[in-house]
Amino acid sequence: MEMGLLSRIATNDGHGENSSYFDGWKAYDSDPYHPVDNPNGVIQMGLAENQLCHDLMVEWIKEHPTASICTKEGASQFKDVAIFQDYHGLPSFTKAVAQYMEKVRGGRVKVKPERIVMSGGATGAQEIIAFCLADPGDAFLIPTPFYPAFARDFCWRTGVKLIPVHCKSSNNFRITREALEAEYKKAEKSNTRVKGLLITNPSNPLGTMMDKNTLEELLQWTNEKKIHLVCDEIFAGTVFGQGAEFTSVAQVLEEDTSKTKYDPNLLHIACSLSKDLGMPGFRVGIVYSYNDNVVKCGRRMSSFGLVSTQTQHLLAPMLADNNFTSKLMIENSKRLHDRHEKFTSGLADVGIKCLSSNAGLFCWMDLRRLLESISVEGENKLWRIIIDEVKLNVSPGSSFHCTEPGWFRVCFANMDSETMEEALGRIRRFVFRLGEEEEKKKKEKEKEKKKKKFERMLSLPKRFDEMVFTPRGILSPRSPLVKAT
Repeated sequence: MEMGLLSRIATNDGHGENSSYFDGWKAYDSDPYHPVDNPNGVIQMGLAENQLCHDLMVEWIKEHPTASICTKEGASQFKDVAIFQDYHGLPSFTKAVAQYMEKVRGGRVKVKPERIVMSGGATGAQEIIAFCLADPGDAFLIPTPFYPAFARDFCWRTGVKLIPVHCKSSNNFRITREALEAEYKKAEKSNTRVKGLLITNPSNPLGTMMDKNTLEELLQWTNEKKIHLVCDEIFAGTVFGQGAEFTSVAQVLEEDTSKTKYDPNLLHIACSLSKDLGMPGFRVGIVYSYNDNVVKCGRRMSSFGLVSTQTQHLLAPMLADNNFTSKLMIENSKRLHDRHEKFTSGLADVGIKCLSSNAGLFCWMDLRRLLESISVEGENKLWRIIIDEVKLNVSPGSSFHCTEPGWFRVCFANMDSETMEEALGRIRRFVFRLGEEEEKKKKEKEKEKKKKKFERMLSLPKRFDEMVFTPRGILSPRSPLVKAT
């Protein structure tokens, strides 16, 4: 079919599907690991999914059969769930979501149900925000490294651009005002209109959290520029470790009691139930904006990607159950901490370090010492070996727009303990193999060095003989120093 018959959006690469991030997924899809059916298959470590607490939710559903219309006890609600519902969402659901969001944020934020805009997952939430805040060709600054699929979620159909603000490992990839200013000025010089700053807190792929001072600085900077601040807080409920506490940008805004420090119309939050609750299949995305016009427009746009009423009907009583959500959050944090400790300890045993983190479902793994060359090419070569030979789908840092080759995101919460141990075993064997190969190369190099030295020694007498016995070196019988006979 001729390309001219289709639209530009149907024929461009804006989806980002051709990146190494998605290539790893394809490798897994074509050869998925199974402990019995395919024990040598690819283990999926490129999917940030939380499978550690599903047993608690299954237990709750069994204890509350009326929450589902697919049970004998709940079937009587079928008609009410099946008929048309307003795209504002079921009041019981938005109220329960607001209650849960407040709890995840430590009760330090007031979430109003009337400001909640629902969407089909965080993907839909990001797109709604982009459509509401920017026109095609406008841009948002975004700190690196960042989630590769933002190219799809935020940009593909909206025509909005992302301008990377490069962060460095020397300060643990923290964003600085200087870096923001530099990219903002570059955009101005190129006549690109910057409409906002897009951040992720906790970070994907770093697993780190922004502290209150950083959030205050970012709010202040965006207010000075009169641009929007969009904060993706999809991993807010994945915090773990002693004393670890998530600070939402909403808390910083609401603590401004004078109501003069920051303009609330410039702040928007995206989140979902996909990561902390492990429910990506339920497609529950949320836009929470302090701008009335964004809420109004966002609700209109949400009709293109609603959360099914059946999903709302099931989750509303679950999220409204304070005892259950309290137990779930405590246990989730504990299990994430335990898994993170076991996984990073296993990596440390073979000399692999990770960026210090206390949130998320992944580690930012440092494999720089294993690169043949410090370059994107060197990183991709190592990544292909890990995919094709070690049979692990990990995501290279370059796919997250990281400018320092050798960092990889590796997910640890989307598998059972046995699969994690299998993955660690493969990594262990791979690192040992590389060590043996390096040792072999070193020995061969040393052997070659000794051989050349020996050859040089052998060549010394030869040069002496040449010097003494060549015609030039032998005395002529006609020499005046020798008596002729």
